[in-house]
Amino acid sequence: MGTKLLEKETEKFYTARYDRAFKEIFLKEKNQRLLKKLLEQSLKTKILSIAQETIERNQGNVYVRRKNLDALIKTEQGLIGIEMNSKMRNYLHTINAAFQCDNYAHYTYKGKEYDEEFIIAQINYTYGLGKDEEIYRIYKIQDKSGKEFVQNFLIIEFNMDKIMEFWYSKDEKKIEEYKYLIMLDLQKEELEKLAREDKEIRLFMEELERVNKDPEFRIYITEEEDKEFIRNTELKQAKKEGISQGILQGEKQTSIEIAKKLINLNMPIEQIMDVTKLSKEEIKKIK
Repeated sequence: MGTKLLEKETEKFYTARYDRAFKEIFLKEKNQRLLKKLLEQSLKTKILSIAQETIERNQGNVYVRRKNLDALIKTEQGLIGIEMNSKMRNYLHTINAAFQCDNYAHYTYKGKEYDEEFIIAQINYTYGLGKDEEIYRIYKIQDKSGKEFVQNFLIIEFNMDKIMEFWYSKDEKKIEEYKYLIMLDLQKEELEKLAREDKEIRLFMEELERVNKDPEFRIYITEEEDKEFIRNTELKQAKKEGISQGILQGEKQTSIEIAKKLINLNMPIEQIMDVTKLSKEEIKKIK
């Protein structure tokens, strides 16, 4: 009995840093007020209305493990895509930009008249940005002097490691400014402290605990982690010992499939090389 109790006490607690947990909480209609609070703090503007948009059309654009945005929300300000990036990958910005371009094209063609007042934005909550000292960056299509090519296309990326530093350094002013972002990656004991005087954070904490107790969620998230761990281990072993050529060949084929799709998106060959790790000659041979 003591062993079971110890296992229960040390069981991993998954925060909303994980996209699956994020979706299970913020995309529930009953928790719409949580999503509003998060967006309002991220965009520094009042959100009056939210409607969830379909995002299935993103499937097939780029061959990666996760093919969908985590959320696509329509507000009175415009269309907002949300991405939870629990780790920084070398292809991350390329893939997220592809999603954003897809949304921009879809809603530009869909409208009866072109309107730059309708903002099409993507918010990335990214962990693992490393030495980037900026709290957030706003990316737009513009020239080197800052003149914008279009007015309503932007990507906002939050450096979540930088934001979490405010919590650990006990910077009360910054904690208040970013508390709804900070709560995303706090453990239960820390959430208790943050939730003492905030009913929205209390609701988030209760919902996160509910999700962590859901057997289906735990099976999904642990299997996903296990698959990534096994895959990384196999690749490392294969490269180290020169065995299991099938694994390496599979990786090469995956890179080729990714390259094909990025070529169809008219992406520059240098960027395709960075994403796929294929050589320029290998990419030129792809049809």
